[in-house]
Amino acid sequence: MIQGRKQLPTRRWFGKTMLSLGAASVLPGWVQSQTNPKPLLPPKMRVGGPNSLRAHAAARGRLFGVAVNPAILDVETLAAGHMTDRYTLLVATQASIVVAENAMKWAALRPTSGAYDFSQADRLMQFAAVAHQLVRGHNLCWHQGLPPWFKETATKENARALLTEHIKTVAGRYRGQIHSWDVVNEAIEPADQRPDGLRKSPWLDLVGPDYIELAFRTASEADPQAKLTYNEFGIELDTPVQREKRSQLLLLLRRLKARGVPVHAVGVQSHLQAESPQPGAGLQGFIREAAKMDLEVYITEMDVNTRNLAVGQLEQDAAVAKVYTDYLNLVLAEPNVPVVLTWGITDALSWLNDPDRSEFKRQDGSPHRPLPFDDNLKPTPAFQALRAALDAALLTRPSTEPLAVPARVVPPPTHPRTAPANVPAPAPVIDYQPFSVKGSPTPSGSKPLTPK
Repeated sequence: MIQGRKQLPTRRWFGKTMLSLGAASVLPGWVQSQTNPKPLLPPKMRVGGPNSLRAHAAARGRLFGVAVNPAILDVETLAAGHMTDRYTLLVATQASIVVAENAMKWAALRPTSGAYDFSQADRLMQFAAVAHQLVRGHNLCWHQGLPPWFKETATKENARALLTEHIKTVAGRYRGQIHSWDVVNEAIEPADQRPDGLRKSPWLDLVGPDYIELAFRTASEADPQAKLTYNEFGIELDTPVQREKRSQLLLLLRRLKARGVPVHAVGVQSHLQAESPQPGAGLQGFIREAAKMDLEVYITEMDVNTRNLAVGQLEQDAAVAKVYTDYLNLVLAEPNVPVVLTWGITDALSWLNDPDRSEFKRQDGSPHRPLPFDDNLKPTPAFQALRAALDAALLTRPSTEPLAVPARVVPPPTHPRTAPANVPAPAPVIDYQPFSVKGSPTPSGSKPLTPK
């Protein structure tokens, strides 16, 4: 899960720096063989229509999606049917499901304790309706992303009411329109040394350990049709720390299921590193344990960090593509993994390239290339790897998403609208040429619960 952050400037702040090919010696072993790397993609790869990630995912019964900032999507022109903004078209045609990076978090929705601002969240819902996409809600309860007023206002006496009122208002507003809600985000932290594995957080302090159950039950009442999800990071690897966190999460999920709490899925964020170690048997076992509890598993925020690879662009691309290939081949072999989302669609707007996030800066100052499309919205080797992994995924159901262009794109009605189908309607068929991307503006052991 990514904290609220400043958006990237209008133009990329850095140049594209290439190191000598001799730096390949610092690559992981599985990339070192490319001592004389060649371009990894054909010069004119077609990515629109039946060649899109959306279409390839649908062919295997899966959904592919991306995180977006609704403020930079040209919803009005798309709805009018004469869109020319290629970034907007790219999101519309590549993704069958979208999620807001920040627009549905507390800080964005709650400028004051007594007011809500749904402008950007509503914009995302309108965009998705026009583009025939599903929407993930992210998120209803998190220890970060809280508005400034929360610390001074929330107390042990009112925190329970604050949480339930927020969930009822937000999830209720979009009742029947959300594919899945990240109800609780990142509540596990073994390093805090609690026997139950829970993270020390404002919600734990003010409400108690049952805040998780409270959040899920409230969300279920507010939107019975949404799939309610617990979302977590740092559970992908087989390191001792991540094994422990994964074990504590399984225990939490089993406790919730045993109490009849309405939890339907677990999100594996999948912010991965290009270097070793890589995910393996431990994550596969976790996914299968989730299946035994009738839980789906969503890959919710995938990207690949290359901070520690002091290599040039071609080697970086090879390393990132290798991670996409191996990781998605691992998880998409499981029938209960129906959704894959990347945290963004273009390197130009990736949080890993945010100039204010110095902890992610690459050693040579060159940008990360963690996503399916580069700064110019040309497909990267990660795109090719992602599409091939979708093609190799276990077939879970026949594709029901046609690829014809809708005769006319109509703006969605104001609430309520009918609940989306399991597979979105067709997206426009678009092929792309290289172009520049504009940056994103800155958006203005407790008492048991008794179900109602």
